[in-house]
Amino acid sequence: MRLITLPEPDDFDAWRDAARGLVAQDVPPDDVVWQVGAHAGDLFAAGATPHHDPVQPGFKVPRAFLDLARNAILNRDPERFALLYTLLYRLPREAGLIEDHADPLVRRLEGLAKHVRRDIHKMRAFLRFREVPDDGASRFVAWFEPEHHIVRANAAFFVNRFASMRWSILTPDVSLHWDGAALSQGPGATKDDAPEGDPIEEVWKTYYASIFNPARVKVGAMLKEMPRKYWKNMPETALVPQLLATAQARESGMIAKARSAPGGNSEIAWDALREEAMSCTRCHLYKPATQTVFGEGPVSASIMFVGEQPGDQEDMAGHPFVGPAGQLFDRALGEAGIDRSQTYVTNAVKHFKFEPRGKRRIHAKPDAGEIEACRWWIEQEQMLVRPKVTVALGATAARSLFGKVMTISRERGRAQQLPDNAGEAWITVHPSYLLRLPDEAARTQEYARFVDDLRLAAKAAA
Repeated sequence: MRLITLPEPDDFDAWRDAARGLVAQDVPPDDVVWQVGAHAGDLFAAGATPHHDPVQPGFKVPRAFLDLARNAILNRDPERFALLYTLLYRLPREAGLIEDHADPLVRRLEGLAKHVRRDIHKMRAFLRFREVPDDGASRFVAWFEPEHHIVRANAAFFVNRFASMRWSILTPDVSLHWDGAALSQGPGATKDDAPEGDPIEEVWKTYYASIFNPARVKVGAMLKEMPRKYWKNMPETALVPQLLATAQARESGMIAKARSAPGGNSEIAWDALREEAMSCTRCHLYKPATQTVFGEGPVSASIMFVGEQPGDQEDMAGHPFVGPAGQLFDRALGEAGIDRSQTYVTNAVKHFKFEPRGKRRIHAKPDAGEIEACRWWIEQEQMLVRPKVTVALGATAARSLFGKVMTISRERGRAQQLPDNAGEAWITVHPSYLLRLPDEAARTQEYARFVDDLRLAAKAAA
């Protein structure tokens, strides 16, 4: 049994030199015990013989193995040294092994390396410096708690990025110190050794709050990319819960202020709202869709029509109700004596949801989560337009407006009160429903009912 003692837990060079010598002497992996410093990493280390063989030259390994090993060795997994040596020992005996990603050993080591790369990224993204006085000058100190042995491997990044600063990075295992010319390291520290805040931090928090865009926030994705354990070291993250909680109130306040301003600024507020909606990522539907299809019409309209979602032609054109259902809707409005140009027309969901069928895109019904994600925009449109009457075209629109499932057959033909005193609402079918009816007589009858519903809404809005 050979005992290999490495000076540091992240010392790739020492591991490589020892491993090359062992492979050159054909020492099987089961005959090697690895440990760091005086810490025994294996139950049998006490009975092992220290290994002092010189490095044997001439043994070549694929570049892919070296790249894998440099990352995997930084993982805290206590078996990493033995796993890497086992793979190294197998390489000359199994051609193409490093490319066999289905091999259990290769797959496990790739997993270790992946976790290390992610931890390196987290340190670069979430480490925050705070200014402290130091002998009449300024020094910037940061506290970070890495999951793996990445601190020394990350040192060059911070030296290059903050070359003109004097800084220290404190972690539980090791500390790095840069004086503007040379990098040194010291023992690990505690969070109490790091400062809590500085004046620059308050300026940063104010700036962050001012640029925070709730329309682009996906909480689940945010937590996946930036777990809560990092929040305590980042000044801006302390603001996120409150910013999310008050986002809609702040947006509503902005709109209300614009509307009540001298001369009225509703159009300006609507333009700003539409511009913000163009970059909405509140649900996944924005990814396959061509664009956001926002509402259209005068913000002074007394009647608002809310459909389900854009169709294929609406998605391409960027305007609501321009496809076959929109053409039928326009005809019905005309017969009901309603001038569409004087109404506000929008959809409950602002992106086209579809299923690809060859070259065609087939409409798919939005689910509850997608409807809820888009309620933000409908509520803001209602607040800006403040219509006397809102007409829900179909069950999806009704669910969006009322926040619950509404039965069209039961609620149709009578006025409803919208939640939060948002005005009067009427519920009817969506024009696309009429297009799907297979029987001509049924289509004629239902179309007449639809026109009657529109007349009732127009009368209420007069």
